[in-house]
Amino acid sequence: MTQETILANAKLILRDEVVTGSLKLRDGLIASMDTGASVPVGALDCNGDYLAPGLIELHTDNLERHITPRPKVEWPHGPAILAHDREMAGCGITTVFDAMRVGSIPESKGRYLKYARALSSELLALRARGALKISHFLHLRAEICSETLPDELAEFTPEDRVRIVSLMDHTPGQRQFRDIEKMKGYVMGKRQMSEEDFTEHVANLLDLQNRLGAIHEAAAVRDGTRLGAVLASHDDTTAEQVGTSAGHGVTMAEFPTTVEAAQACRDHGIAIIMGAPNLVRGGSHSGNVAAQDLAERELLDIVSSDYVPAALLLSAVQLGDVWGNLARGIATVTANPAQAVSLKDRGVLEVGKRADVIRFAIDDGTAVARQVWSHGTQVA
Repeated sequence: MTQETILANAKLILRDEVVTGSLKLRDGLIASMDTGASVPVGALDCNGDYLAPGLIELHTDNLERHITPRPKVEWPHGPAILAHDREMAGCGITTVFDAMRVGSIPESKGRYLKYARALSSELLALRARGALKISHFLHLRAEICSETLPDELAEFTPEDRVRIVSLMDHTPGQRQFRDIEKMKGYVMGKRQMSEEDFTEHVANLLDLQNRLGAIHEAAAVRDGTRLGAVLASHDDTTAEQVGTSAGHGVTMAEFPTTVEAAQACRDHGIAIIMGAPNLVRGGSHSGNVAAQDLAERELLDIVSSDYVPAALLLSAVQLGDVWGNLARGIATVTANPAQAVSLKDRGVLEVGKRADVIRFAIDDGTAVARQVWSHGTQVA
């Protein structure tokens, strides 16, 4: 049975401009587009609100937050996945790459345990049953400084919808944790460690990096290729680190921590991803480079909500103000991420593309999601 929705009298955010017009959604696709403010019989009058492509989130830890809402509290995975899915939809996100850590440290004081294979199987089962409102893919965060990375990666196959593998090295003294004191405050608070526990944890991580770092990095690159995934680097700090990433075939850089690293990414043709919370808050919570600084230097391509889903739309509108071009700002959370992961069926408002659409308004400078459609069905 044909399902048709007409959204009229809206500001359509296209690739390079914003125009007043209407969209017709039919059977999961954008069937037609027209200009003008008229409201046909049976159409939804958007009253001048904006219509944009559904947002595409490449890196979010939000699912982990739902399965562990408090330290040492494990929430049932099925309800956690469903709650995460609904939260994403409510924020205007219609495609999400759920970031799951692979690589564990099961024995030491700073231990963290394996979970990604089981959780992804539950998520994919829910998807197969039609229980999820939006489109989900997997983003495997390959923890280089771990004990079990190759074995955990080997459990995934090309049928698991793994579209991103990121190389994450949280060895103390470099990248995100080059300031040990900042690392201490973060880790001790999150893991409820004593000073003695933290010292032991740092020593263990340094030992793991020394023994297994190169082996694990090679395994992550190899398995990313086997899975057909895009490779991403994480927290690059120096031009040398970016050069290594480029040599591995990395095409996206998540959250470079310095202008030097971001410029090196641009020089190597690597897409630069920055965090929406960094933009909204006006700076990095870790003391790294401000995302707006990179935007003003033309060194920002894609935005990720990271740990605050609602920040994705806020940050895109904020970037529109920074650049004086709302269409360009919205592209950082729609067209640009779609291109980076070769999702050619979405990310722009064009006839024939998936009918993933967000209706939003700007209230006193704040972007507010009003309605969301995923594959032509209203989900929020």
